[in-house]
Amino acid sequence: MQWISPRKLKRLGMLNMNRRNVDYIARYNDRSAYPLVDNKLKTKLIMEEYGVNTPKLFQVVRQQHEISHFRELVQDLSGFAIKPAKGSGGKGITVVTGRDGDQFVKASGAAIGTDVLERHLSNILAGLYSLAGSPDVAIVEDLVQCSPALARYSVEGVPDIRIVVFQGYPVMAMLRLATRASDGKANLHQGAVGVGLDIGTGKSLNAVQFNRPVSMHPDTGLPLENIAIEDWQTMLDMAARCYEATGLGYMGVDLVLDANQGPLLLELNARPGLAIQMANGRGLLPRLRHLEALKRPHFSPGERVRYVMDSFAAL
Repeated sequence: MQWISPRKLKRLGMLNMNRRNVDYIARYNDRSAYPLVDNKLKTKLIMEEYGVNTPKLFQVVRQQHEISHFRELVQDLSGFAIKPAKGSGGKGITVVTGRDGDQFVKASGAAIGTDVLERHLSNILAGLYSLAGSPDVAIVEDLVQCSPALARYSVEGVPDIRIVVFQGYPVMAMLRLATRASDGKANLHQGAVGVGLDIGTGKSLNAVQFNRPVSMHPDTGLPLENIAIEDWQTMLDMAARCYEATGLGYMGVDLVLDANQGPLLLELNARPGLAIQMANGRGLLPRLRHLEALKRPHFSPGERVRYVMDSFAAL
């Protein structure tokens, strides 16, 4: 897999934090739209109106007294996820993958009781994981059953696909693979592997961990050079439609590939990080400037997707 040094990447148009904040986030993102993407429940509900699938919603816990209904709900469930609506960076998310008698088994293999989950719900309501420490609501949703083709590359966590979308055009994408170092979370800052994806085909380009090149997953030992994402054009189309749903000009769209339901939206991010450039071995600026210079923007998500697949495919 080709590796490009940070110095060379800068020459190739690497977008830095200051320029991202001033020239793209501040310029193209209306702050009135932030509450929509900073709240997973609001995101889920609006996306339904635009035909973007998300994991099935089981329960919304808004008040302490509603926690008692949670115990009834999960009696017949073997897998589910609990998320704070306003959490960030994966904080406060608990994933249950199975049962062991009266105990629930987490993705890590640890077994916990219903009382532990109820305390977790209470902590979410108190705002322990929310962005500003403000009171929050808890979401209980269906467990994502990751596509076997991708699941084998990840450890103790579901791999996801981050797509940066600018003015409705998907401009860059990467696959994020959980590792033992990242504690099963698809977070590059915690040690997950980022695999750059060719926007034209969904095939892997480069891979990094802690901003250093890797050719194999550190835990599974599987090579990362021949990964191809199923339903790639569908994922790009979903990402493009998020522009109409939110009005945000610059955002990150996080998707997963479910074995039964296909691509699903996990969440949106109005301030996506820049590590995606290292994973791809190329900078965002040339693509962003290319789109800014368009004299005739494409109005439908499908047209925008076809345009970027032709224009930004890896050579």
